[in-house]
Amino acid sequence: MFETLLRPGALRLLALAGVACLTGFYAFASDGRDGDDRRDSGERYSIGLWGDLPYSAAQEAALPALFADMNAHRLAFTVHDGDIKQGSNSACDDALYLRALGWFNSLDGAAMFTTGDNDWVDCDRASNGGYNSLERLDHERKLFFSTPFSLGRRPMRQDVQTEALCRNAVGAAAACVENRRWSVGRVMYVTLNVQGSCNNLCDTNPDPVEWAARNAANIKWLKDSFAAAKARNAAAVMLVSQADPGWDLSDGSRAPLRDPKTLAETDGAPDGFKDFLIALRDEATAFRRPVAYVHGDSHYFRVDKPLLDATGKRLENFTRIETFGDNAQNGTNDVQWLRVVVEPESREVFAFQPMIVPANRVAVPAP
Repeated sequence: MFETLLRPGALRLLALAGVACLTGFYAFASDGRDGDDRRDSGERYSIGLWGDLPYSAAQEAALPALFADMNAHRLAFTVHDGDIKQGSNSACDDALYLRALGWFNSLDGAAMFTTGDNDWVDCDRASNGGYNSLERLDHERKLFFSTPFSLGRRPMRQDVQTEALCRNAVGAAAACVENRRWSVGRVMYVTLNVQGSCNNLCDTNPDPVEWAARNAANIKWLKDSFAAAKARNAAAVMLVSQADPGWDLSDGSRAPLRDPKTLAETDGAPDGFKDFLIALRDEATAFRRPVAYVHGDSHYFRVDKPLLDATGKRLENFTRIETFGDNAQNGTNDVQWLRVVVEPESREVFAFQPMIVPANRVAVPAP
């Protein structure tokens, strides 16, 4: 019966019928596999990254063209790195999450999702409906993360952080089931619930108790995942979260300003990221092989190497990737995605190719 309920079609029907009945699935246990090992260790494949979409009716109308473009490339899987709506003047109602479930399940292959601050942290804003933020996160956990499988037309089994290390809406301990990992070939992929809005330490109703529990859980999941990658002799690790935590002193308009050597925030705002970033730097340094860190949040597509060690030397094996995101004032201008070609036997493992959907071009029409 359990396996029947996990089929993609059945999951969609259950979600549409009402997700409350799925609460009992929190007790599932991983079978120890980290995803999909169907490909030979050295076989080349591609994945798709997107996020911070949609922020407007025009962007939502452009999603079918985005999905068709991703589906045409026969991707191993896709990952949305959070924010399925804008952070102001848009309600965090149940209909929003059901629409998002439909988007993910229209994608061929497996579809992964990590939550964004607009999806739950900021839902307590009056303009978002004045919800209890953690109640909205509880709702997302039930709808998107109630089984050890991804979303999408061909779900992939994932390893899940099932320990009750996070918090729920009534302040009780809760499993951080949104934190996941999986492997394809010799590459490990990891999602972490790291949020904008100072990682829930600022904005409308800061929650330092919730932050402390989730931050510790994220650091533990990070360390456990690198340990698993080393045990598997993984060729590379890709991490995906929502927040742009800031990496240096270069651009305070898009992310927190941070001393790149100490990783301490310098702008006086609550720092919800320092301990996580230090752990990330330590793990990436010790791993030595390629580490990619994917996020959204600040809506500026880029691929760079902003992480320094404590002496100011750049970590050569670390690459930050920010996906395309909302450019609402220009309609569908940035309703695009990033293709990552993964070659486990190559030196750098990941190659990045921005994919501009012809139907979504605004400034320069497609030829």
